[in-house]
Formats: sequence, C-alpha cells, structure tokens
Amino acid sequence: MTCNSTPNAGGILWTSGGSRKVTSQYLAPLLALAGLVVACTLAGAADRYVASDGNDAWSGRLAEPNGEGTDGPFATLERARDEVRKLKEAGPLPKGGLSVEVRAGVYERAGVFELTAEDSGTEGAPVVYRARQGEQVRLVGGKAVTGFRPVSDPAVLSRLEPAARGKVLQLDLRAQRITDFGHPAASGKRIELFFHDRPMTVARWPNEGFTHVADIVEHDGHQIHGRQGSKVGKFVYEGDRPERWVDEKDLWLHGYWFWDWSEQRQKVESIDTGKRVITLAPPAHGYGYRKGQWFYAFNALSELDQPGEWYLDRETGVLYFWPPDARLDAAPTAAPDAAAKVTVVVSLLPTLVAMRDVSHVTLRGFVLEACRGNAVTVSGGTGVRLVGCTVRNGGAWAVTVSGGTNHGVLGCDVYLMGAGGISLSGGDRTTLTPAGHFAENNHIHHYARWERVYRPGITLQGVGNRAAHNLIHDAPHMGMGFGGNDHLIELNEIHDVCYESNDAGAIYTGRNWTMRGTVIRHNYMHHVNGFQGRGCVGVYLDDMFCGTEISGNLFYRVTRAAFIGGGRDCTVKNNLFVDCNPALHVDARALGWAHGHADMWIKEGRERGTLSGIRYKEPPYSERYPELPGILDDEPAAPKGNRVTRNVSFGGKWNGVHGAARKYLTIENNLVDRDPQFATPERIGPDKRPRAEDFALRPDSPARSIGFEPLPLDRMGLYADEGRASWPVEHEVRP
Repeated sequence: MTCNSTPNAGGILWTSGGSRKVTSQYLAPLLALAGLVVACTLAGAADRYVASDGNDAWSGRLAEPNGEGTDGPFATLERARDEVRKLKEAGPLPKGGLSVEVRAGVYERAGVFELTAEDSGTEGAPVVYRARQGEQVRLVGGKAVTGFRPVSDPAVLSRLEPAARGKVLQLDLRAQRITDFGHPAASGKRIELFFHDRPMTVARWPNEGFTHVADIVEHDGHQIHGRQGSKVGKFVYEGDRPERWVDEKDLWLHGYWFWDWSEQRQKVESIDTGKRVITLAPPAHGYGYRKGQWFYAFNALSELDQPGEWYLDRETGVLYFWPPDARLDAAPTAAPDAAAKVTVVVSLLPTLVAMRDVSHVTLRGFVLEACRGNAVTVSGGTGVRLVGCTVRNGGAWAVTVSGGTNHGVLGCDVYLMGAGGISLSGGDRTTLTPAGHFAENNHIHHYARWERVYRPGITLQGVGNRAAHNLIHDAPHMGMGFGGNDHLIELNEIHDVCYESNDAGAIYTGRNWTMRGTVIRHNYMHHVNGFQGRGCVGVYLDDMFCGTEISGNLFYRVTRAAFIGGGRDCTVKNNLFVDCNPALHVDARALGWAHGHADMWIKEGRERGTLSGIRYKEPPYSERYPELPGILDDEPAAPKGNRVTRNVSFGGKWNGVHGAARKYLTIENNLVDRDPQFATPERIGPDKRPRAEDFALRPDSPARSIGFEPLPLDRMGLYADEGRASWPVEHEVRP
C-alpha cells in the first residue's frame, strides 16, 4: 500500500527511498537487534497451509484436492494452530522452525485468533504464520453486507435534506444477522462502516471542521490558569442549525471544550432552540467548558447530507448510507479476486489477534482490518514479531505490546486507525531492567480518527524500548510519545502532526523527575505548526521532565522545536534548526505557575524518601542517574543542569529561553543566524518540501568551527528491505 490511497490533503508528493537503501554494514546490526531469523524472512516451502477453499478435515498439506476432494490446505488459522500444537507434542520443532502459509483471500473472522504459551516456538525454531508471498491475505474483523435499497419511508425522507433524498440507501442489519450495534462514542465498542476499504463518516455537522461555543450559560467562577470557564455542561450555540437536531434519538457532540489538547465526545441531553442553548448529559467534561472553543455534532440522521456519510438507528437496527459510488458490488466469494468484490463492511470483532505469554511467533505479510478495538495485542512472552503487515481501519490501536521482552513490529504499514499506531510497554522501572521492545521501519499515518489526542503513532513506556526508522505523519495530535527510562528514539521522520491541536508535541512526554535516560537523536521533524497556525512543539519535555538528550536532529519549520518545560539535566546538542520559531525553549515553570507539581514531589521525597514511588537515592537510580539523589538539596524546582551546545540555527528565531531560566542554563558554542552553507540551497525554501538529504552542509561550512558533527541525513526515515509491507513509500506534505 502506498500513501496515494490516503485522503489527499494537498501539497507535494514525496517518495521515500527511491534508490536509497540502508547499507548491509548498517542493516546487519539492526537485524541482529531485531532478532530476526531466516525462517521469518524467507518465503520457502511451508509446513502447513491455509486457503479460503480449504477444509479443516484435511491434512493442511499443499497437495491439490483430488477428484473426491480428500486432501489439501486447512480452512482456518485455528485448525493450523492446533496442528502446530500436535506437532510440538510429538517432539521438538525442527531446526529453523515451523511455518504456516495462508493463501490469498478475504477471511472474515468469526472470532479473535488467540495464541497462548503452548503455541510458542523457540529462538532457534520460531513458529511463523505468513501470507503467501505476492498474494493479499486479509483478516477482516467485520462482515460484508449486501441488500441495500432506497429509503422510501416518508417520515425518514422528510428528515433528510432534499439533495439526499433518492441518494440515501437503507439496510436492516438484523436481517444480516448483526445485532451488536455497539456504542456511538465508547472506545473499542464503536460500530463502523467501510466502503471499498475506506472508513465512512458518521453523519455530522459541519461536514468538515468545527463550529464554536458562542458563550457559557452558567458562569460558576471556574477557571484554570486564569482562563474563565464553567463546569456546567450548558452553552450557547451559533446560528440556527441545531433546530434540525431536536428530534434526533441519540445525538452526540465532539468538542475541544476547554483546552486545545483535550477533546471529548458527549451526549446531548436537550436543545432549547428559543434560547439557543445545548445541555449536555452528565458527567461534565473534567476541565469544563469555555467560550470560543470548538465542536461538531454527529450521529444525526438529519445531517446525512453528503456521499460517504452514514447513520445507524440503534432502536430499529436500520443502517442508512449515502455511498460515494452508486454501484454496490456483490458480497465476497472464495475466488482469489474476492478482495476486489468487498464493498460494504460493518465492523464486529473487538480484536483480530491476541497473544498471551507467547514466545518466538511471527505474523508476516497479512492485512488486518475492520475490528472495533485493537487489531493485535501482545502481553507477556518474548520474541514475538509482526513483520510486513498492513494494519488499517481498526477502531483503536494497531498493535499493543504489554510486558514481556524483545517484541518487535517491523516494516508495517499502519493507517486509518481509530486511536494510535503502535504501543510498546515493558521493562521494570524499579530495577531499570529494559524490555527491548522495538518498532522499526514502519509507515504510520492518518491515525487517531476517533480518539484524537494522546494517541500517537508510536508510544514507548517502561524501560529500554526503541523506535527507529519510522515515518509518521498526518495526525491531529502527537507523532510519538514516551514515558519511563532509557528509551532510544532515532532516525525517524515526523511531519504534519498536531494539525488539530495546540500545546502539543511531535514527540511528547512529561511530568516525572525520575523518568530519565531517553535519547532522541538523528530524527527529521518538519512542518509541525499546530492548529490554525497557533503553534505547538517539536520535542516537548513537558512539566519538569528531566534527563533527556536531544541530539543530532534536523528540525525544519517546527515551532518551539526543542522544548524544556522547567526540567533538569537535559542536553540539546548538535541539532540543525532551520526556519524554526523559536528553535529553543527553556522555562522555569516549577518556580512559578507549575510549582504545585514540584511541591508535591518535594513533599513526597522528604516524607517518604521516594519520588513518584521510586527510591531515587538507592541503586540502581543513584548509580544510573548521579544527579538525582541530591535533587532535593539543590533548588529542586529550578531548571538546573540543562546544557545547550554545538547547535546550528538558521532562519526563524533561535532563542526562546525565559528570563527566570537563563541563569541556570549552560548555553555555548552554537552557530546562530549565520548561513551554514547548505550544499544544495536551491532545494530549501517555504515553497519547497526538502528531504533530509537536502540539508547536507558543505565541507567548508562555518558549523565546523563549533565542532558540529555531520548528521546521518541519508539514514533518517524508512529504508528498503524485503520485510517492508510496501516500497517505495509515497507521502504528501501539507502546503
């Protein structure tokens, strides 16, 4: 899959890679780190087979069925899994492992494909489930539906706009044996509709963007950081459009109700059209409501007014849909080209694949789609791999890893997920034992369709996990997030994130003095400017986050590119900032408006001898982070120990350091506002979309005078590899 099949946001089309390829010298240690084995990467003969025209009573061999149809592939993954269990019971797995190959087709899953410890392989003999090379194998968590007919009920037609009458079709889902209609807003429970492999839009107004809160009804004195609002869910709306919504059965609003980085979906309790007041059903939004914030209405039959929108009447089970294409194809068959015939799919399953305490099992080359929750979940175990898969159109995350060690997601295409992309969590923060999970060479984009904030393309939690060579773009909020200790974030490309939010970061973390040791290096971040151009952040160390290294990165057209929000012991070195505004931000918020957080930690440290539950004065913390044990005796709320050195800043603005932070900051040997002498300056400019390689400096660059070290520009982002789900990869940069 390439990005030219994603929503077109306008702008310039890029192709990642082309002739660019990671050299074998560099690729070898990466593959060693990934723990890949030959059985995982090669497409040799399999031990057992699954096919859409198979039979679970057969042997699972590749033998063609004879005239009586007595042998051949299995029909289901479950039957293949059970056969693997039998083979393991009979004796050790063969050297090099065991593989199950699945042939082309659309496999509508009747349930979650579950693997447990008994399904494990070993490090030298892994178990591999793989799609046949060159064929599309789709594991679908929904059901293809047919039988749409034009709406004829006068009562329904009267609620539609004239332009929609005759265009909107209806289908009785109960007649399709679908009775679980989910929930309009709850994560993992939302029913969705897909047409030609694209998620359709629940009927809404406005069709794009937002409308605004005209005023707050009850001014109850609520305020946060001096911003006035209300904790009562009543507000005045603009215009007369909500008059159409009075008879809606289950109307919801989606709003950024107080902050630009906090959104929530809330049910409408009532509408007073005379006073233009909407009352929301409890509970109220945690931060409250504020004049001027934005929202839209959804789940409204009366707003089904353009192609691609749909509405489900959960009382009657009738689905209403205005298809983008007037043709509704037949349901899928078992034919090899069945994928092309799937037209309308309704999501049903909560999850597609669940692995619990599984070790050394690989899923390779599948398309996983149309589930309501997380597509793949991994908990416990070691050495699980998801390689070269396409994960799309899910209701929540693509892949979640919790606990265990050395699990990896490599070369996957992830897009149009309802929440985030890849979540890796593992390691022991008490002992600082790393998990070794990794996400590498993945293309993650157009995600967070439903859960808009704090659902990044990749998140690392725990200790000692890694994200490298990923391409992440087109997201309403974060590109990447992390929490915990000793992670490595390197050689990624991130652009066009945070486009619907402010006070947000392309790479974000915050609020813990003991979470240290993460290195963010050699990444290319560009075109990150926030909602309506009001600004956001590149690398965002929020609310006193400490002990992080930001080194060797390329920032282009990023607001507040390197941001230290009152934290300590951070390093910003050898970065190249181009047209950033500003390049550097350091503040002393714990000495001012954010002192409450620091006061809480200081109190805990003095009374209990811990910080956020960590015994920071004892090994391993006292040894791993020598600055930490004495923090309470060294102006703990002050942003001490931060060092900014050997950076190059050209264009835009360099210094956004706040006055109270200046005396604590070491800032030296930086090249500022002096042309660094790009090797190809004609490729850089506001009307261009330069690649990382275009920022190479000439050998006689003045940056050499400050000891600036060349950046590995040709290694940033995706690389060609036989494990990639697609190549080359195309992606657009917003204008």
